[in-house]
Amino acid sequence: MGLAESEHKKDEKINGIVYNMSPAPGYRHGIINGNIYAIIKQGLKNSICLVSIENLDFKYHPEKNDDYVCPDVMLICDRKHLKGSSYSGVPKFIVETLSPSTAKRDRAEKKDIYEKAGVEEYWIVSPQGAVEIYYLEEGRYILEQSYILQDDKEEEDYNAEAEICLREFPHIKMALGEIFEGVE
Repeated sequence: MGLAESEHKKDEKINGIVYNMSPAPGYRHGIINGNIYAIIKQGLKNSICLVSIENLDFKYHPEKNDDYVCPDVMLICDRKHLKGSSYSGVPKFIVETLSPSTAKRDRAEKKDIYEKAGVEEYWIVSPQGAVEIYYLEEGRYILEQSYILQDDKEEEDYNAEAEICLREFPHIKMALGEIFEGVE
């Protein structure tokens, strides 16, 4: 494998096991993450907080070992825990967008990791148009909201304009349809 190829290799290390995240997820995955990232980045103007997209490892218990995950979208405010390409503090917010190869891990191991780490808000997004929003309550995740996009205005359950905001950043709002804009 040449150097150029190895630079693009992504993986995660959970409980000492390295999971190769190749091949890359489908283009819908990137569009959704980009949409969420852009809205949050705009909302964080003049803030100490930082949003990352698919490029910052989260070392979720650095005092124990060197396990890490690479969340699709992660919002952090405590920059003293940033070092190189990793973050070892407690993120305020994380999004995982499901892909066929990671769906089970995103819903099970990673959800447990984020819960134990104290991440206050966790979204699981499906490229098929679903969003699950979990809030940390007394150390456990509670499913606070669940949406399935209905963007046909003729349908009774039309909800593309339903507004979702981040709990800790209520000024950062996005319409359900904006999350999936350009996905088709």
